[in-house]
Amino acid sequence: MDEKKKQRYLAIAEKLTELVGGKRNIQGVAHCATRLRIVLENNDVVDLKTIEDLDLAKGVFVAGDQLQIIFGAGLVNDVYEVFKEYTGMESMSLSDLKTEDNKKMNPVQRIIKALSDVFIEIMPGILAAALLTGLSGVLANIDFVQNNETLFGITRLINISSGAIFGFLPLAVAYSACKRFGGRPILGIVIGCIMLSNSLADAYAAAQGTVEVITLHIFGFGVDLVGFQGGIIVALLMGVVTAKLDIFFEKKVPEVIRLLVSPLLTTLVGAILLFTVIGPVGRGLASGLTGGLVWMTENLGVFGYAIFSGLQQLVVITGLHHVFGAIEAQLLADTGRNILNPLMSVAIIAQGGAVLGYLSRNYKDAKTKELCIPSFISVLFGITEPALFGINLRFKYPLIGGCIGGALGGAVVYFTNLAALGFGTTVVPGIALADPENNGYVSYVIAHLAALACGFILTFLFGTFRKKSLAAETIAAKSAGTATEASTDNADTKAVVSNETASTGKPVLSAAKEKLHAYTDGQMIPITEVKDATFAQKILGEGFAILPETGEVHAPVNGTIASVFDTKHAVCIVSEAGQEILIHIGLDTVNLQGKYFTAHVNSGDMITAGQLLVSFELNKIRAAGYDTVIPMVFTNVDNQPDMSGLNIRHVKQGDII
Repeated sequence: MDEKKKQRYLAIAEKLTELVGGKRNIQGVAHCATRLRIVLENNDVVDLKTIEDLDLAKGVFVAGDQLQIIFGAGLVNDVYEVFKEYTGMESMSLSDLKTEDNKKMNPVQRIIKALSDVFIEIMPGILAAALLTGLSGVLANIDFVQNNETLFGITRLINISSGAIFGFLPLAVAYSACKRFGGRPILGIVIGCIMLSNSLADAYAAAQGTVEVITLHIFGFGVDLVGFQGGIIVALLMGVVTAKLDIFFEKKVPEVIRLLVSPLLTTLVGAILLFTVIGPVGRGLASGLTGGLVWMTENLGVFGYAIFSGLQQLVVITGLHHVFGAIEAQLLADTGRNILNPLMSVAIIAQGGAVLGYLSRNYKDAKTKELCIPSFISVLFGITEPALFGINLRFKYPLIGGCIGGALGGAVVYFTNLAALGFGTTVVPGIALADPENNGYVSYVIAHLAALACGFILTFLFGTFRKKSLAAETIAAKSAGTATEASTDNADTKAVVSNETASTGKPVLSAAKEKLHAYTDGQMIPITEVKDATFAQKILGEGFAILPETGEVHAPVNGTIASVFDTKHAVCIVSEAGQEILIHIGLDTVNLQGKYFTAHVNSGDMITAGQLLVSFELNKIRAAGYDTVIPMVFTNVDNQPDMSGLNIRHVKQGDII
């Protein structure tokens, strides 16, 4: 790298470090074929807008815990090297990156991060269920809708749809957890199906004593055949266990019988553990939390009310909040009043206030709006899962603000002697259930406004404090000239196209000026239909993609292999005419760490069109839950090919594009 380029990249590194909150805020750095990936202590202090205008940057976004700046193939290598040197970061592999990041977390942080990772995966389904539930609750209380045959039928279908999604939530959690911890997602689905099997007694009916429970005796221990409806903790634990069992048996079972025996053993052992160990332990933990909260409201006066409403949403995380229905029904039968309903309602709206507090601090971020606004709407109808798992639990401090807001609302409920005359709805629809005695409707509104405002204000202030605290640390670090030791998170492996190769000085021709061959069999699709913004928005350049039917990628042109990734999921080629080409096998397949891939060429090899470059096990990659689309992108910055006349069709390897 010549001195002029190094100085330019150093200027980028200095400016980027400033825009991400200083060296103290940087936990780890790595890069893939096109993106510089930075793991930060606090993403809230990042100036995304200014980073977008950074020299040589083609785009920027935050994915999970990573800030990703797109520089493009070749260039990102040199920018990474200079940035790493400037910030004092170590060179790390993907596995090292994840290991070091986990080391910096205490057990509670690891649990919270795991919960966040698991539930972000299934958040669209939770949002759909929440909004459908809210809509169903509103329509069910409108006489015109109930008296109209068509509208009643539509309302009924909406109710069935929302109930089905929440009813199968443990299955979705088991699937997502299994995928998150490295197992095959389909085995997580299998375990989820076992948890909700029709051969088991319904968990809610069993809790109310309205269904007979069969007990088996295995090795002298009684095993109750009860389903795990609402068993989120159990589903989460089973997802993790299933993933570990899958990984273990995949390694230990001989390859000749692995396909049959490994999933069999994973499912069998997992099912036995579900009913004998994990199920009872998970249920015990969740029931203890639920029972303890109810005891507080009955024995600790205003403090009991405040503690219950402050912590009630933590029960929602376990999935055991549905058990409160039976307790509420008993309260109504014994006393004619239900004190738990308004306490749960203020706990819910306080979490909504926390969502608004977080939104107000990040209102410029489109993705934040996209998640926060529908989450808050669902809160208004009494559904907090989207808010909890999508935002508050994920970012931690909004959850704390929401819990304190709920506690304040609970105190207001106690002092106003507020109660409900029914159960089943909360927040906006729930006002219809409020006991009108002693200005009950007014008290209901006041308690909810207090909880909402407290959750909002505290979350906003916590966010401000965190930002100022981090800024102070950054200034102190600059003054002392110190840098933190790097930890790491999710990132692709090293990119391998050198800047010298990308700047060979050869004339860059469009794809139309040299014969371009199909690199695999399958259906071509426009690059804009690839389910990854970096490709779809053409940030890396023009191109197209193929949905593969075989597990082979062949050379599309004559040329030279600029690089083969360590994980073998991507190759970079410089054609004879100087065209720079990136072929990327699948989306996020870097996480497979080379599993299922075999490279047949090395960096620097001369290749001819049609030569086999990489073979891969297509079905196993799909079974692992990865999108197997293969984008091909022309990464030349100065001369992009005109793809407007591209004939989108089914192709065979070797066909002229």
